[in-house]
Amino acid sequence: MIAATAADCSRAGCRTAARWRIDWRNPRIHDAERRKTWVACDEHRDYLRDFLAARDFPVSVSALGVDDVDETRPV
Repeated sequence: MIAATAADCSRAGCRTAARWRIDWRNPRIHDAERRKTWVACDEHRDYLRDFLAARDFPVSVSALGVDDVDETRPV
């Protein structure tokens, strides 16, 4: 595991340190157990959440913890 501050925001072109975890899934192609995770900085948290919610994807937002970022997982 690496420090949460080492994760960049998932918004295209943003390299700000992520502070939020956004878990979501596309129910048309993923079953209920399959989740994807984006990470977001303060500025883009609402933008990314709203982008997913507008598509009727189940979305949850929580603070990004140190154990949430795995250096082997693309963000």
